[in-house]
Amino acid sequence: MSVSETLQTDLRYPAPRAVLRLLKPITWFPPIWAYLCGVVASGAPVSSAPFLVLVGVVLAGPVVCGMSQAANDWCDRHVDAINEPDRPIPSGAVPGRWGLWIALAMSGLALGLGALLGPWGFGATVVGVLAAWAYSAEPVRLKRSGIWGPGLVGLCYEGLPWFTGAAVLSAGAPSWPVVTLAALYALGAHGIMTLNDFKALEGDRQTGVNSLPVTLGPARAARVACWVMALPQVAVVALLLGWDRPWHAAAVAALLLAQLWAMRVLLSDPKGRAPWYNATGVTFYVTGMMISATALRAMGAG
Repeated sequence: MSVSETLQTDLRYPAPRAVLRLLKPITWFPPIWAYLCGVVASGAPVSSAPFLVLVGVVLAGPVVCGMSQAANDWCDRHVDAINEPDRPIPSGAVPGRWGLWIALAMSGLALGLGALLGPWGFGATVVGVLAAWAYSAEPVRLKRSGIWGPGLVGLCYEGLPWFTGAAVLSAGAPSWPVVTLAALYALGAHGIMTLNDFKALEGDRQTGVNSLPVTLGPARAARVACWVMALPQVAVVALLLGWDRPWHAAAVAALLLAQLWAMRVLLSDPKGRAPWYNATGVTFYVTGMMISATALRAMGAG
């Protein structure tokens, strides 16, 4: 039976556990963390707006990120049938067109929740929803590009939630130091997303997704990813020193040195070590994000 025939005839309901797997809770942490970095960087007392913090956390993680995962899995169901046939959609655990319906329903839910965060929060939510579909869906499908795809995901995982958290808590446009650090960490996340593409190498190659591991090969792609992750953090350290935050700068620099050690391990076996680096080096990376946010708070830069 063809895929299209299966989609038309399968009337089963997905099990709750399969839906949860589709939404990939493990991926919710980065945007939630970035939103909280924005909240901290704003300088506003969290106790003054607990509702905005809570709604923003739910929106950034389970709703927008979860929606993006469902949309990506639906649009990638043929690729996943090659790379990871046990995933919810190709395995049939989420049958028929349920993956599409879930992604569309959650897009609407995201816009409804975003409206509760005021004009800045709603505008950022619109951008996030459109970006999720632009990344995965035809005819745009930016994930076909090893440059634009990881860049868009890095922006939406780190930069946009950081900006949103700061804007919502301060009820206005964040200051340029906040925007600058959010943009630098979003740029560095491009490298993290490139490493994430290693797991889909074979399917991407067969289906015309030109990720950097496909176009450059695993070894060169890993080196590019390391440079892209490291250089923005060097800029962060320099800015923190220029803003008279030497202790924060030293802490971020120490975390960068730890990442350089992890990068050496990664480069010894890029494809095999990429999952290890995503659990180790990325932890140092996101810790530096929060340290930088506390520096901005101390400066009153929100």
